[in-house]
Amino acid sequence: MKSGSLITGVLLFFALSLTAFAQARPITIKTEPNTQVFVDGVSYGRTGEDGILKIRKLSAETHTLKLQSDGFKEKTQRLLGTAKGEVAISLSKTTDKAELKFQEAGRLAQIDRDKAIAAYAEAIKLRPGYVDAYIAMARLQNDSADVLGAQKTIATVRRLRPGIAEVTAVEARILKDGGYPEKAIAAFKKAIVEGKGFQPEAYTGLGLLYKEKAETAGGEGDLDSERANYDEAAKNLKVALKQLGSAPDAIVLYQLLGLVFERTRQYPQAIALYKEFLDIFPDTPEATSVRSFIVQLEKQMAATPQAQ
Repeated sequence: MKSGSLITGVLLFFALSLTAFAQARPITIKTEPNTQVFVDGVSYGRTGEDGILKIRKLSAETHTLKLQSDGFKEKTQRLLGTAKGEVAISLSKTTDKAELKFQEAGRLAQIDRDKAIAAYAEAIKLRPGYVDAYIAMARLQNDSADVLGAQKTIATVRRLRPGIAEVTAVEARILKDGGYPEKAIAAFKKAIVEGKGFQPEAYTGLGLLYKEKAETAGGEGDLDSERANYDEAAKNLKVALKQLGSAPDAIVLYQLLGLVFERTRQYPQAIALYKEFLDIFPDTPEATSVRSFIVQLEKQMAATPQAQ
């Protein structure tokens, strides 16, 4: 690539990133302590003991906010694009046995998967058609290598409530982990359609699958297929990152996409991406490593000026 084109490409990458940042806004959620905060189904973490969670970057659009806190009724509400600063939300105590059992299962999932799965099953008995319980149970079953159990759980909830994007994304993940990559790709794409284009889990799954296909092709010496699959991986990981925003799950994806750029010798894009990461996540444990990546890539670019 000519130096002029290289500089133009990097400037364009930064311009697009800065435009996205300019349209974003920080939001502070204030509610009960240790409350799980979801924005459009994406977890942004838990509030602290003071009941506060600061979201560094959130696009200036209307979002769906969901709060889950032990002992309290789950609350979902719209977060308008005009909302800025602190958003205070009150929660009500719950006596719903199914909801309390669901919350218990969530706590158990951290220490005993089998007991957690049993608790999710109890929640479903108490509230037939409890979609969130079915999904959480299927995820745990898959993580416990109970593939048949996970598939059965997903099939059941699909019959009860067809067309839920997250259900299809979980099914795709089960297929991926079970060694059926092509079926998983089809399912992830279906989840994206069901989510009307918004399904960061599915885009992430596609990115990982195409990355694995690229690595396999590279190992076999098929350089054209390797590059094509890395390009597909990058395309999907970029969308996943855009949809995740400053959610904690984005931390790993930034590094994965950076690795894809490095392997395809797109060093300016990798550097720009890592700088974007540092702008959003400056205080994370990973920030030190990312800074070193930038230094190494700048040295590599200086040694190979023909790099794209």
